[in-house]
Order: sequence, then structure tokens, then C-alpha cells
Amino acid sequence: MSLMHASSPHTHAATSTGRIMGWVLLATLPGILVATFHFGWGILVNVLFAAVTGVILEAGVLRLRQRPLGMTLRDNSALVTGVLLGVSLPPFAPWWLIVVGMVAAIVVAKHLFGGLGQNPFNPAMVGYALLLIAFPVDMTQWAAPLGLFGPDAIAPGEALRHFLGLSAPTDAMTGATPLDAFKHKGETLLASEFWAADPLPPGTLDAWHDVALAWLAGGVLLLVKRIITWHIPASLLGSLTLLASVLYAIDPSHFETPLFHLLSGAAIFGAFFIATDPVSAATSRRGKLWYGAGIGLLIMVIRPTGAYPDAVAFAVLLMNFAVPFIDYYTQPRTYGHAQANRGIKVRQLDDDEELP
Repeated sequence: MSLMHASSPHTHAATSTGRIMGWVLLATLPGILVATFHFGWGILVNVLFAAVTGVILEAGVLRLRQRPLGMTLRDNSALVTGVLLGVSLPPFAPWWLIVVGMVAAIVVAKHLFGGLGQNPFNPAMVGYALLLIAFPVDMTQWAAPLGLFGPDAIAPGEALRHFLGLSAPTDAMTGATPLDAFKHKGETLLASEFWAADPLPPGTLDAWHDVALAWLAGGVLLLVKRIITWHIPASLLGSLTLLASVLYAIDPSHFETPLFHLLSGAAIFGAFFIATDPVSAATSRRGKLWYGAGIGLLIMVIRPTGAYPDAVAFAVLLMNFAVPFIDYYTQPRTYGHAQANRGIKVRQLDDDEELP
């Protein structure tokens, strides 16, 4: 009788997770490259530094918890968190801002809850939300679309100086995002009057649209490889489009078109790369539809009424709170078990009565 030789199931789990995270990293490349092309080398610097910082913090916490390093680091989850947070930050973000965000994401949002698979909130969005609330000035200095190689482009060395805090960006280098500019246009100014005044640097809208479409291309790759399912992206973008259409139909002079809300912010990025986090998202198919729809509705509620123009991070975190409730009421019925609302009557047997 021969003995069965098998490696540890934890090793297989780490390998499988690492492969999935590897596809997620590959899917982020179109968005990162297009964002770097339009907004400069600072995007790439942020992503690389945040990814390295995430791996270092992950290794340090694992050492403190006396957990094996190799197996856990091979799951690439810290690397993905760093990339997602890094690409969300303005290109002129200083190095210490990224460190603070990664500490909040890896140490607080992930390991204080037990590590990968036990965190109830999306780690990257926890770090981003903390930075947005604590350091609003640094988080709103978004770069103007100066490109990489044009006459006004920022050289890599200059981008590195901004990153190290050795110099500050000038007004010509920075500009508001389309969502931020529209949000602060004032109540008396009509939408048509606002856009007629050319409030944004030339090419800003086109740059944001290109980046959104690049994230869409990466999201399609994740769908094709079955890393994610269509339920969350479709319900999120669908509910956002529906509410944006209703608001625009009611008052087009003060609300923007659904296409503007889809392409001018982080809606597509959030739909495919943030909301689909398998740990903090809903698990059942019906639950994913409710979860994604809730995020889309919250985005369109917070954008016109809240203090922050984009609202994707806050919408995701709020729906992370609701995931246990959603999962409880949307789990599919176990095969062979009748549902409680089917009207089945149950009669208690008497002491001298046998089962039929």
C-alpha cells in the first residue's frame, strides 16, 4: 500500500492567489501606461515606490507575527495593493504621503484584521480615504496633461525632485480634475456656461477619457481570463449610469451627462479593479449585483452633494460595511433544501407516532 505524496494545500493556495494577482497586475498596465503618457513620470514613480513599500511592510509585519515570509509574499497581494494605491495618487505626491497610505493599507486595513482573506475593507481604498481626509491639499494637486516628451513635459529628474520634496510644482504643472472643477463651479453658473469658459487646461478631458478607456481594456482582460465576473462591474456602472441619466434629465443645467461621470473619474477603474476585490466584496451572484449597484448609487449621491468630487473610495468602503448583510440574505439555496417561504407546513410528531 503506497503512501500518497502531496504538497501543503497552503502552498497551492498561495500559488493560485499569486497567479490571480499576477493577472491583475498585468491588467493594470494599460491604465498605468496611458496615465503616465498623459500626466508624466510621477505616476510611474508613485506606482513603483508604493509597490516596493507594500512588499517591505508586508514582510516586516509577517516577521513580527512570526509567519512564513516566502509563501505569503508569493501571493502578490501586497504588490497589487501598492499598485492600486500608487496609481490613485496625484503625480506630485511626496514620498512620505505614499508611506502613510501604505501603512494604513497593509498594517491597519489588512494585518490588524488577521491578514489576507480576513480584511473586511479594501486595503487600498482605506489608505486612499485616509490620505484624502488627512492631507486634502496634497491629494488635490493633480498634474496637468503635459505629456512625456512635449516642450512643457516634466523631465524624470524633475519628477523625482518633486517626489523627494526638494521642489514644489508650479501652477502651470497642476490643474483640477474634471470632476473637481465641475463640482466647484458654483450654484449660479450653468453647465453650458461653465464649459464655455474653458476651465481646464487644454486636453484634460481627452486625457481622462483615454485613461478610463485604458482601465476598461484591462477590465476586459480580467473578464476574459475569468479573474472576475461581470456582475459587479455591470451593476456598478449600470446603476451609476441610470441615476446620472435621471439627474441629467431632471436638471441638465446643473448635472452632467452619464458619459461624463463614467469617463472623467475613477468609476471604470473602481468597477473593475477596486470593487471586485474578492475578500471585501459580496460573494454570491445576486449579492454581487446588489453590492455593485449600491456602489454606483452611492457614487452618484456623494459626487454632487459630498465634500469630495469622485467618491469611489468612500462608496466602496461604505458597501464593504454592508457585505455581511448582503451575503446573509443572498446566499443561494442549498440543493435539496426547501426555502422558508415556500409554504411548507411542518407538524410535530406525537410521542407514540412514528415517521411515515
